[in-house]
Amino acid sequence: MNEPDVVRALAALAQQTRLQVFRQLVVAGSHGMTPSRLAEALGLQGTALSFHLKELTHAGLITQERDGRNLIYRAAFDTMNELLAYLTVNCCEGQPCELVEVCTTC
Repeated sequence: MNEPDVVRALAALAQQTRLQVFRQLVVAGSHGMTPSRLAEALGLQGTALSFHLKELTHAGLITQERDGRNLIYRAAFDTMNELLAYLTVNCCEGQPCELVEVCTTC
């Protein structure tokens, strides 16, 4: 992950609603969620949710897939893990950090 991608991802997450949406999708795992389920879970209006989903998609933090008439949104776990790796690459004086685990089963 390069620095501009990191800045774009962090900027997207630096807004409370987008952070909540992303965390909700992380919890949903590989099943993902439809916009209507996300809106209901977070108490958001559809138009506001749509804006935040677009920003998270643009940052590469979530993916969108069509399933029949529904859109399914999922957290982009590869991107999330790359972001965490970038942020912690020099952690613990450059040694592998025992406390940091990446999500490999998501």
